Amino acid sequence: MKEAGQLVAQAHRIVRSMIEPGVTTGEIDAQVEAFFEKHNAEPLFKGYPGDVPFPAVTCMSVNEQIVHGIPGDYELKSGDILSVDTGCRVNGWCGDSAWTYAVGDVSPETQRLLDVGEEILNVAIEQAGKQKKWSTVAKKMMKIAKANRYSLVEKFVGHGIGRDMHEPPQVPNYTKKELEYEDFELKPGLVLAIEPMLNQGTPDIRVLADKWTAVTKDGKLSVHFEHTVALTEDGPVRLTGQDGEV
Repeated sequence: MKEAGQLVAQAHRIVRSMIEPGVTTGEIDAQVEAFFEKHNAEPLFKGYPGDVPFPAVTCMSVNEQIVHGIPGDYELKSGDILSVDTGCRVNGWCGDSAWTYAVGDVSPETQRLLDVGEEILNVAIEQAGKQKKWSTVAKKMMKIAKANRYSLVEKFVGHGIGRDMHEPPQVPNYTKKELEYEDFELKPGLVLAIEPMLNQGTPDIRVLADKWTAVTKDGKLSVHFEHTVALTEDGPVRLTGQDGEV
């Protein structure tokens, strides 16, 4: 899984290098697809089943788009934020990671949302190596979101990952009483895709007519940060970590 994870990390480095005003989301997606093909990596997203099979190797979600945005002719503008989610399978094992990037100069309010979203992911990964139950981690994630008057999306959750991209357990970024029976132990050997989606406003969403793109119902911004994380005897390891992340 480390090999798949590092290819996904390299794909994100390509994305970062391309993000600037005037570049289209479709152009970025094409470069990621070419990179995976060059390394004989199977894209996990293209053809993913739904009412309409997903048409691209990345999800490109701009501004109020939360997840599952479809790359195309949209030209990035200074002040935008772009959430990029992608994954691949190498030698039978999967890696999956998402990140939200600033395009050019963003407002202080937008930068704060980005910073808090990344903080929530980092805290979740750190706490996954310290707590016994996932629900304890999710409570800490919710506490940070609420302290900043943001909301964590409840419609979409993280997941186990291994031979397949989506495996048990489900990894919610929030807690509710009705979820108690789905809680799980955090122990070495578990590999999770931890992926908080943080909205500037309410957690409510709607899905566009393309059957994929999920947007905030109130039209406010959303950010998405995700790593594939292995729990080991020595603590959590970010298999999709970039630039020296551990």
